Amino acid sequence: MFANVLIANRGEIACRVIRTARGMGIRAIVLHTPADRGALFTRLADEAHDIGQGASGYLDQDAIIALARRVGAECLHPGYGFLSENADFAERCASAGVAFIGPPPAAMRTMGLKSSAKALMQRAGVPVVPGYHGDNQNPKFLREKAYEIGYPVLIKAIAGGGGRGMRRVDAHVEFDAELESAIREAEAAFGDGRVLIEKYIASPRHIELQVFADAHGACVHLYERDCSAQRRHQKVVEECPAPGLPEETRAAMAKAATEAALAAGYVGAGTVEFIADPSRGLKPDAFYFLEMNTRLQVEHPVTEAVTGLDLVEWQFRIAAGEPLPLAQGQIVRSGAAIEARIYAEDPEHNFLPSASWIYLLNLKGEEGLNGVRVDTGVAAGDSVTPYYDPMIAKLIVHAPTRAEALAAMLKELDDAVVIGPKTNLAFLRALLRSREFAAGTVDTGFIDANLGRLGAQPHPSDKRAVHAAALMLFDKGGGSRASPLAPFDPWRTADSFELVGARRIGLDVAVDRITARLHLVEGANADFGDGGGVKPEDEITLYEADGGAYAFAGGRQAFVELIDPFAKAEGAAEEGDAAIRAPMNGRVVALAVGEGEKVEAGERLAVVEAMKMEHALVAPHAGVVRDLTVDVGDQVDMGERIMRVEAEASTGGEGKD
Repeated sequence: MFANVLIANRGEIACRVIRTARGMGIRAIVLHTPADRGALFTRLADEAHDIGQGASGYLDQDAIIALARRVGAECLHPGYGFLSENADFAERCASAGVAFIGPPPAAMRTMGLKSSAKALMQRAGVPVVPGYHGDNQNPKFLREKAYEIGYPVLIKAIAGGGGRGMRRVDAHVEFDAELESAIREAEAAFGDGRVLIEKYIASPRHIELQVFADAHGACVHLYERDCSAQRRHQKVVEECPAPGLPEETRAAMAKAATEAALAAGYVGAGTVEFIADPSRGLKPDAFYFLEMNTRLQVEHPVTEAVTGLDLVEWQFRIAAGEPLPLAQGQIVRSGAAIEARIYAEDPEHNFLPSASWIYLLNLKGEEGLNGVRVDTGVAAGDSVTPYYDPMIAKLIVHAPTRAEALAAMLKELDDAVVIGPKTNLAFLRALLRSREFAAGTVDTGFIDANLGRLGAQPHPSDKRAVHAAALMLFDKGGGSRASPLAPFDPWRTADSFELVGARRIGLDVAVDRITARLHLVEGANADFGDGGGVKPEDEITLYEADGGAYAFAGGRQAFVELIDPFAKAEGAAEEGDAAIRAPMNGRVVALAVGEGEKVEAGERLAVVEAMKMEHALVAPHAGVVRDLTVDVGDQVDMGERIMRVEAEASTGGEGKD
């Protein structure tokens, strides 16, 4: 077995690999960029090295190979994302005498590119989604192919995964802009801007098979994962077994997945992904090959939970030349498991990433008891940066039945507290409480079609939470500001007061200084709402920071600060015409206008990218671009004004020239 491993990744997957390496007696060495200096994975590792290449250093092959040689790395684990599916990098590792924890480069090239993988599957007799998978990347040609296939279509990057470089196009006039955006995102995420065009299959289920192969010709599957709960092709919740999947269909998928891996000469961990048609009863002839991810998946803990196996340990053993630890007949699935991804994002504002300092992080499953597991790359006191994926943690539950697993997951989500960045906790609570999820009938389009019902829209702050936070700020008692509730007596109640800039609220609250919780007094008037909103039994957690107070309840946080209404009015008057501000910390990746250029209402002005997500800024009204302060490539802070659109003077009703 290897004496050490260089982990060429970050965040929760780096922490995950460290945990297994330590259990196997393998010394864990990590690399990190300046943006990740002091991050949790660097604190857990046996060694940590700064590669000093800015935020994109995890893609710097030269720096990583040089570090591997310098530290005497015997093997390298790429995690997922970044260079994990880069065949050239795997070859460079081999040339440097470092074992790459992953499949052979030839298999990566065959299965890692969606186009060649689909060609292999067609030769193997597995049905694939109709579309164009060829080499011609001329935009005009691709536009013509999309028209021939028939809208709606999907533009998909041939490399990578995770929904990056993927766009649904519903009309011919939208194709060019969406193609440009998909190519730009694919180049940034995978260094490969090539795409394919496929027919969009309405309302499918997304079901994937975990496979493992060794260098001795053996290949097994470790059952399926249902990943149908997606938003914009990004997985949100995964589970095993797939609800309602007939045994004969499960067997057919498993057979197709293992045969595909063997045909590709695959070695190591991989995932073969299918879409299945529920309108045809999920029959054995009603599924299509989607793609193969030639790496470990984010959702691998679901498989670990139902099989009791450590997939990272399997990766190490297979990379060391050992045979598969178990034969197919020895791999037993037990119970049901569900994973929910907790992200630093704002579902109420188009899921914008929410880079922030994490003041409080309480996920009760961290103790690893009662079938609950938390995989995370951050802790309280760390920050979510704008440079990488905004995942805070993965919450995994395992129970004898799906109903019990779902109940356990909802309890964990109800108890979770994250203060600092906005999160998708309330959204997850609503999703998992939906009748469709309970029935196991969620398809890949469900979330996007039901965002309002799931609470992904502007939502009023819980009045109790706002009231409690304001109490903290208005209270004149003594005490240290280091403790959120220090100014309070052990128990205190308050009647109505007026919050500057808001209507009068009349709530009775009781604050327990010892537990840092606030409870609603019987009979108070509170609007609990729906869509995963606050329930009467929800507790409120308070935290004082940033010149104000955070109040967390029902999966959402409210921030309350005292404001000067006169200063606010004066600032608004000085703003003048509509300011175009950065919606998040990020990088300007496209500018569609220049200083002094006329624009129409709704016209695209710029694109800001952060945490692998692009956000287009559009003109709020017709006018002229003024005070443009950024160029492509510039970093911007959330709320920073990057231009304004000056409304054109009225022309007395005459038409434009």
